[in-house]
Amino acid sequence: MSESPAPKRPWLGRLFWLALLLALLYWALQNAPLVEIWNSLKLLRLWQIGALLALNAGIFMLISARWWIIVRAEAPHVPFLPLVVYRLAAFGMSYFTPGPQVGGEPLQILYLKNAYGLTTVRATAAVIMDKLLEFLANFLFLAIGLFAVAASGMLIRFAPPAWVAAPLVLILLWPLAHISLLTQRRHPLSVLLKPVYKKISALSGKSWASVANFFRLVIVSEHLAALFCRRHFRAMLAAIGVSLLSWTGMVLEYHWMLTFLSADLTMQETLAALAVVRLSFLAPLPAGLGALEASQVFAATAFGLPAALGISLSLLMRGRDILLGGLGLLIAAVKK
Repeated sequence: MSESPAPKRPWLGRLFWLALLLALLYWALQNAPLVEIWNSLKLLRLWQIGALLALNAGIFMLISARWWIIVRAEAPHVPFLPLVVYRLAAFGMSYFTPGPQVGGEPLQILYLKNAYGLTTVRATAAVIMDKLLEFLANFLFLAIGLFAVAASGMLIRFAPPAWVAAPLVLILLWPLAHISLLTQRRHPLSVLLKPVYKKISALSGKSWASVANFFRLVIVSEHLAALFCRRHFRAMLAAIGVSLLSWTGMVLEYHWMLTFLSADLTMQETLAALAVVRLSFLAPLPAGLGALEASQVFAATAFGLPAALGISLSLLMRGRDILLGGLGLLIAAVKK
């Protein structure tokens, strides 16, 4: 008589996931300067804090709307508000992950599959398209911000050699070039990955098969993203517009923070300082730990403001992001 297979225990996996996310949240709070953040918040009036929270909520709704527009073009049955919640969970994972604010994308794919029945390929294609448009808006702002940095004289003592500008411009233009190629039925990522995929597919072993499947998923997803660009051009333009609108909100939020802290900067100087903030998050550190604070002290002193103001500004941003990221991790733990 053969033995019956051991019963599966899905609750063990969920318990492990919950413990992991709560441990990550505990680590983040342990390393966060909560007392200093509170002291910086006390510099603001209650209505100013409320205004910043309301504006930030609006910005996050716009960021989520970009993803929703992309998903809804292929799956009209997907509602908006649940995607805001799922996007917040993904932000929590990305914020506390080392690197340039990525890491929560697998959660977005998982939620689309489990909650709305999208296939892995279609869910991945939607997330890839969302990320491409996010990079497009981010890099467009960085290009404008770097011009503001140069014009403001912030880096006059650290002017980089001219040859540095060429690869920087190419990097900033990559999302626009990628989307343009997709609309013309060209798939640059697939061209790069296909030779590697063929070599890995020829190898034996489960680990190599998993890697090959991942490469295949990315290749097929890019082809679906290209199909989206051609079939839903209006939706793509709407998503780009919403993404640019969210960046307008981010500039306004940063300007409000400066104004509330009694810092008098021109719009050019504001854009330059905000560009330095965004660059700090490219550091390979969870949440740009340390890099954000250093960037704002540098920006403040470069414009003749006290270093303490830069520290207060970075602490306000740190408090905002920890609040959103912490909520996101808790949502990720519950929704899994």
